[in-house]
Amino acid sequence: MKIVIDDKIPFIRGAFEPFAEVVYAPGRSIDARMVADADALIVRTRTICNRSLLEGSRVKIVASATIGFDHIDTAWLEHNGIKWANAPGCNSGSVMQYVTSLLFFLAGKHALHLPSLTLGIAGVGNVGAKVERAARALGMRVLLNDPPRQRREEGTESNSEDSRDGIQFHPLPKLLQESDILTLHVPLTREGRDKTYHLLGHNNLSEMKRDALLINTSRGEVVDNIALRESLEKGLLKGAGLDVWEGEPVADNRLVELADLATPHIAGYSVDGKANATISSVRVVAEALGMPLKNWTPVELPVPEVPVIDLSGLHDSSLDLVARAVQHTYAITGDDSLFRNKRERFEYLRDNYRVRREFGSFSVRTDDALAARIMEDLGFKIIK
Repeated sequence: MKIVIDDKIPFIRGAFEPFAEVVYAPGRSIDARMVADADALIVRTRTICNRSLLEGSRVKIVASATIGFDHIDTAWLEHNGIKWANAPGCNSGSVMQYVTSLLFFLAGKHALHLPSLTLGIAGVGNVGAKVERAARALGMRVLLNDPPRQRREEGTESNSEDSRDGIQFHPLPKLLQESDILTLHVPLTREGRDKTYHLLGHNNLSEMKRDALLINTSRGEVVDNIALRESLEKGLLKGAGLDVWEGEPVADNRLVELADLATPHIAGYSVDGKANATISSVRVVAEALGMPLKNWTPVELPVPEVPVIDLSGLHDSSLDLVARAVQHTYAITGDDSLFRNKRERFEYLRDNYRVRREFGSFSVRTDDALAARIMEDLGFKIIK
């Protein structure tokens, strides 16, 4: 058997070698000739998996070590008997860490008090649900929008407001009108009832509060970047934190300059998130090809340089103590600075991203009971 694997997928080398010929290649260079005699592909978003790549090949399964799958022509694969899989939720903790750090950054830059703000969350799947939990832990009011999930769970129409088991969904216009910060966590879909391509654009960005902030860590095309740039230039929005861009790996330079914080699509790039994606991909391919890797896990992950955060004896406010802990795990402005200085090296910054561990890899010591409760809700280990 032969397996072709994107050479930037971490922790995977050695997993399949006892059972198959393994070819590693840059994602963008994986082509039809390379996969013609392959039984499986393990890719990232830079490999477009469609008829042009796979027709006439012997590929049985395509696994993407990513949360998204808009780079896979799922209809064509299914019609031609090729299985496919992504890794939903693999990087949800990483994106939650990114957004939490970004919220504290935006609060500091714009002199905002997070507990007095409303956070709108569009897309309440694996990622959005964790962002919701974090926002509520920080004391924020939260508005949720997710029409497909709403229909599944409540059997209601997407423009209604009903609650079930304490979960209440709202139409997007309500989020636009009431959110102080709006964060997007939707998949990219280009057609259909729940199309998210240009979910925000010229037709509705003007509905947002003039002092509102926008966060996008989903897909660049979910927001019309030209419309967003114009809204920021005209002062119709206070600012934006952007990790994704239309036309990646090229980003609109003016939009980068206007953004409060800009990064090269790395919100989900924690070590933990990458490992989860690799584990999912290895196991699903192994099962499809009949290999004994059902319980495969990678080698031990790198530990944080300073895994214990000692906040005891400090007299900061509870929220400031939480901010200190979050900053310790992830100083988000470092990624912003790297990107602004090397934005032409978008792919290099992604492929050579630094080691970042999530909140759960850190233990905190604090005398502040409220701060301890908030940090525990975020996923930190609290030293009693």
